[in-house]
Amino acid sequence: MKNKEKELNQKDELVTVAIHTYEKAQILKSILEANGIPAVITSVDIIQPNPAGSFRVRIRESDLPEALSIIENTDLSYVEKIDEEKAKNKDKEIKNEILVPTDFSNSSMKACEFAFRLAKDLDCEIKLMHVFFSPYYPVSMPFGESYAVLPPDEELYLDVRERMEKEMKKWVDILNEKIAAGELPKITFTYILQEGLPEEEIINYSKKMHPMAIVMGTRGASQKDIDLIGSVTAEVIDGCKTPVFAIPDQAPPKYLSEMKKLGFLTNFREREFIAFDRMMKFIGKYPIKVYLVHVNKKEDMWNEIKLAGIRNFLEKKYPSLETDYKLIDKVDEPLEVVIDRFVRENDIDMLAMSSSRRNIFARMFNPGLARRMLFHSQTPLLVLK
Repeated sequence: MKNKEKELNQKDELVTVAIHTYEKAQILKSILEANGIPAVITSVDIIQPNPAGSFRVRIRESDLPEALSIIENTDLSYVEKIDEEKAKNKDKEIKNEILVPTDFSNSSMKACEFAFRLAKDLDCEIKLMHVFFSPYYPVSMPFGESYAVLPPDEELYLDVRERMEKEMKKWVDILNEKIAAGELPKITFTYILQEGLPEEEIINYSKKMHPMAIVMGTRGASQKDIDLIGSVTAEVIDGCKTPVFAIPDQAPPKYLSEMKKLGFLTNFREREFIAFDRMMKFIGKYPIKVYLVHVNKKEDMWNEIKLAGIRNFLEKKYPSLETDYKLIDKVDEPLEVVIDRFVRENDIDMLAMSSSRRNIFARMFNPGLARRMLFHSQTPLLVLK
């Protein structure tokens, strides 16, 4: 290994080689320095550094090729597992708030309107979140979770953040006007601005703060192929354990208190009972009829017996809950098409389902039902883990 200066100085041209949580950044810094590559750690958010946020690992530009080789052969996934265990042990309590990511669009306003009424029902607060993408945020040379980028232009960053701050304040003013006019219930709400990738920051916030639910908007079917926030919603659904309400902008303006029928999709798995219990915390106080829905992929006489058994079990557990069940034959159509037809024919106001966390390759080659329904249906969706 060639000799290197052991310390960085002000004349050094620095590049960001990776962006991680603080724990991962510290570990990577130690690994690089053990290999003779000096490094520094800086917060992504230079205005309001947050220990729970993201941090840049920066090195000399001349050290970049060697650093990338080291990173490519370094597995930091175990740190994430440790972080998750710490989060579980540190705070299992659900925070009394609903997280509402916003991109200041009409879709986001519809999500806000739903979330404010949900917050009133649950007697909790609202946390608005806007994630902005600064021009120098890493978009090239991916190596796992690591990137090589040019040094940030802090003036440009400040300008972007200032503009986002103004946009958020306008959004807050609009919401306050709606509250004053009686269009929204009077709910305590605050906001957070975060730099980064929207889906990652939303999932990270969910892991660390444990909100009761996340409410997100999606756009119409004609726009969904190029719909950024719809894609973000899909990634959040796949990646976090918090219940997610996905509200299409073309869905009828109904809130939980106004809904009459809900379809709960079941595949007779144990985790669905846990998901059902979590769902009841949201809808239990309302006279909503719940349909237990199973789609037959092949003829099986036992499926109807199973559905009837689940219905009997739930009626005993929730005596005031009205339930029914529906067995649907898949025929030769996509699952999402079959379910959407059932929704339309039975005037279902919301679909609910349990969804397991899936890795990126599973999501790419076999998208889950929640994701497919999100991009196909105009019915509000509740996804539970």
